[in-house]
Amino acid sequence: MRNITALRAAAAATAALLTATACSTQRGQDDQGTVAGGTCKGQQTTGITDKTIKLGGIYPLSGPASAYGTISKGVAAYFKYVNDHGGIGGRKVDFVVRDDGYQPPKAVEEARRLVEREKVFAVFQTLGTPSTAAVWDYLNQQKVPQPFVATGASVWGTDTKHPWTIGWQPNYVAEARMYAKYLKDEKPKAKVAVLYQNDDFGKDLLGGFKKAVAGSGVKVIAEESYEVTDPSVSAQMTSLARSKADVLLDVTTPKFGSQALAADAKNTQWNPVHIVNNVSSSAAVLKPVGFKNVQGVVSATYFKDPADPRWAQDPEVKTYQDAMHEYAPDADPANQFNAYGWAVASSLHKALDAMKCPTREGLRDAVRNLRDVKVGMLLPGVTLSTGPDDAFPIETLQLMRFKGERWQLFGKPVDTRKEFGPLTD
Repeated sequence: MRNITALRAAAAATAALLTATACSTQRGQDDQGTVAGGTCKGQQTTGITDKTIKLGGIYPLSGPASAYGTISKGVAAYFKYVNDHGGIGGRKVDFVVRDDGYQPPKAVEEARRLVEREKVFAVFQTLGTPSTAAVWDYLNQQKVPQPFVATGASVWGTDTKHPWTIGWQPNYVAEARMYAKYLKDEKPKAKVAVLYQNDDFGKDLLGGFKKAVAGSGVKVIAEESYEVTDPSVSAQMTSLARSKADVLLDVTTPKFGSQALAADAKNTQWNPVHIVNNVSSSAAVLKPVGFKNVQGVVSATYFKDPADPRWAQDPEVKTYQDAMHEYAPDADPANQFNAYGWAVASSLHKALDAMKCPTREGLRDAVRNLRDVKVGMLLPGVTLSTGPDDAFPIETLQLMRFKGERWQLFGKPVDTRKEFGPLTD
């Protein structure tokens, strides 16, 4: 099941002050940058002062996964908006973004730059399973928080040797369970073909799906993988079409997700139910294919789609859209990746509010002690919850189907930890 194991309240309101009062400290620092008194004595305050918090983020602004790069714009817009409304606990956020091109060695280089040169408080958001796995040993050795990484690999929640790292979005196994449940309920004799990225991301979701359908009438009858350096997946799609499967499980990143959807649309002799994983469900992936060509595609989500009319009057969505226009005018508010960025930044805001000490250790502990925390951009019924035996902040998803020019939710939100049991090694 675990292919990756080896790699080892509204934003406008001023948050409760992240003061040393909660820790009975004097807010001073010694030469090593540690808090000078009280119960927080000896803890790290690098990157945080009474007036500022410096955060770093590593994204593929270039390279084969550059579609994800716009997430940083959603994050930056959130912090700029919050800064103009009092900051986080009175502290202004300085968000430093670095580009790794979706290359693990480059991610390591940028992580070192953020920690050793920029002196950030935390490396918030490293994007992608390969890049995150490449840097977490270093960040944990340096005792630098790596909160809410932008990857759903299950290892971020099951590993016990990297306490400074934690995920955010539903893990890939939880997502796979949703698709398995959908097929077992709706197509109990489904024959499934799978296209997956040949890395820990693809293998994690595929492995979770196989385990979830084991013993049922749903069978995986064909598999094709691709490398992130491949120019296209046309050959793989041609091979999968020969299987005559009636379901295609599409486990891809955006570039290849668009290619797979386009290939499926062109092959009029094959008409499987197309399930695309959440990370490639953005309109930015579907639009180049042509909305008429992706009707009926199924996926799962956990945050509000700003393009969905049902959220037109939602206060958080309206705030998000207005802020994107003001602080990121070159970014499309309807792009779900930007909405993702806003939602995860808002979640970090909640964690920073919850710190008992304004220290790196305080943030490390806060993200692992979230109790049914509500975040405005998450779907109703979806909250952040973690604890001593649960390092998965979000485990509730809802299915959606593409119709017309947008996704439409169907069914009910499912808490996968309650529906399927906890995810452990």
